[in-house]
Amino acid sequence: MTTLAADREIEQLMTLHPKGFDLSLDRITRLLERLGNPQDRLPPVIHIAGTNGKGSCAAFARALLEAAGHLVHVHTSPHLVNWHERYRLAAEGGGKLVDDDVFAEAIARVAKANQGQKITVFEILTAVTFILFSEHPAEAAIIEVGLGGRFDATNVVERPAVSVIMPVSLDHEAYLGDRVEVIAAEKAGIMKRGCPVVIGAQESETALEVLIETAERLDCPTVVYGQDFLAFEENGRMVYQDEDGLMDLPLPRLPGRHQFANAAAAIAAVKAAGFEIGHRAAERAMANVAWPARMQKLTQGRLVDLAPKGAEIWLDGGHNPGAGVVIAEALAEQEEKNPRPLILISGMINTKDQSGYFSAFKGLARHVYTVPVSKSDAGVPNDELSLRAADAGLSAEPVGSVANALMLLRDSWDGPAPRILIGGSLYFAGAVLDENGTPPT
Repeated sequence: MTTLAADREIEQLMTLHPKGFDLSLDRITRLLERLGNPQDRLPPVIHIAGTNGKGSCAAFARALLEAAGHLVHVHTSPHLVNWHERYRLAAEGGGKLVDDDVFAEAIARVAKANQGQKITVFEILTAVTFILFSEHPAEAAIIEVGLGGRFDATNVVERPAVSVIMPVSLDHEAYLGDRVEVIAAEKAGIMKRGCPVVIGAQESETALEVLIETAERLDCPTVVYGQDFLAFEENGRMVYQDEDGLMDLPLPRLPGRHQFANAAAAIAAVKAAGFEIGHRAAERAMANVAWPARMQKLTQGRLVDLAPKGAEIWLDGGHNPGAGVVIAEALAEQEEKNPRPLILISGMINTKDQSGYFSAFKGLARHVYTVPVSKSDAGVPNDELSLRAADAGLSAEPVGSVANALMLLRDSWDGPAPRILIGGSLYFAGAVLDENGTPPT
């Protein structure tokens, strides 16, 4: 897939509008009016907000709907390697990433309508989402919130089929606030009066209370994880339960116990949006779901070839303390099934709580190699990141790159083949997939 045309359009926009986040709906609303309000001509929308688990929920929802034979558009962010990953257009047999010429034409059209006025690149690209999704036929559109909820550019859909709030925790404090109840209120901003709401598993009772209170105030039909639906493991299977009964399903293809709750939220969301999901479709969905850089097992590629012989390599873009906890739990499960020494290769950006992320791995990881994040100007220097890992009680050292870390490990390793987690940032995970030669498709 050639990406030059779309990349050129986006690079030009970044030159004109370098600002990253500027939370307001005024600019996107003005632009969409000039484009004829394409957001009002979408198929039923599943709108997903939350701190962690948004992307996994979107992946499960897509798998469920496609397994049931529906044509589905999907918008997610950020991308890992190519901008095109943000737009998966409905197609028979499963959605496909947008073609470069279609993408570039839509960007150019939106940029022209904007007439050079102040706007963020994310807002331009969100308008592109609505253009693409309104002009290509589909039976559902899954749209992931970019940042927050209330003022996110995606929050111009007036009547979503369902609004989903995944786990809420501290992240992007500079933009959303430093108290979980404030962040929950921002996420709850995607709820629309009278429209169905699904509330995923929440670690914070305070966040849960804010979400439920908001839904009640807006008279939204609401289902809550742990109260109206849930999922659990039994006899090596995943059981989903709601008021309609039980579904005995295979374990999700996405590893980690936290994915049970993500899968459950997706099933509840798809049902709340008015779609029927039969048992066979749900089984196929659990077996086929895919979500790159979320506990993704790397089995081949240029970087994999540099690792110690027999090493097990996992890639995850989780980047905050909440994500660190669920990743560490998933790796602890792997340790129970197949004990191996755990090594981390980590790169992070400076807007995240690095020590909070690393603290989840205390007592689990034997050593951490910290590396620069090549795809972000906000990357934490590897020597500084090593200090943050040490603050969290881990043995750590800075190295120049993932390749260097793997070769250093290979040349010095003596013992059972290690389990390696590469992660700490989605930007970092994207750079790893690119360097490994295995970008998302």
